[in-house]
Amino acid sequence: MEKHLQQQKSNCIKIVLFGPESTGKSSLAKFLASHYKTYYVEEFARQYLQEKWDNFGKICEKQDLIPIAKGQIKNENIMSKKANRILFCDTDLLTTAVYSRLYFNGFCDADLDKFSKHNYYDLYLLMDIDIEWVKDDLRDRPNERAELFNVFKDALIENNKNYMIVSGNFEKRKKTSIEFVDNFLNLKNSN
Repeated sequence: MEKHLQQQKSNCIKIVLFGPESTGKSSLAKFLASHYKTYYVEEFARQYLQEKWDNFGKICEKQDLIPIAKGQIKNENIMSKKANRILFCDTDLLTTAVYSRLYFNGFCDADLDKFSKHNYYDLYLLMDIDIEWVKDDLRDRPNERAELFNVFKDALIENNKNYMIVSGNFEKRKKTSIEFVDNFLNLKNSN
């Protein structure tokens, strides 16, 4: 199973949009991919879990975590071959591991845990919770946003990930993200 959770080698810079539900990750990933004329990896869990909800009226269960992780990495590996120099990821396995621990009393599959730490991303854009929470079929924690933000931030710190916090309305988030990415690319080019 391990090979199904492992990134394939790629020369593109991978940037993850990271954080709690309803913080604009998907919209920003689409925007940034368009701005940098490249691709982004959609959040596999959203489609997978929406179909599960629509077809069976069920929410995420432990046995869904590995298929979600495999689907996410499969799509990332495909898109990393298509991307120009940068690939934006609308989630990663660390996100899946964080949610696993939150929803299943600290449980995280050993392989998921291993690859959530092992797979490499150049930069994380941690989305702040200072925008309106929007209800949908899958979102369920409108009153725990501050706690969730801290859990996601702590995961980045504990795993020694390079991250920047993105705050403000969508226009400010777009501008700030471009500044962060441009600065990162300039630093990378100067080394």
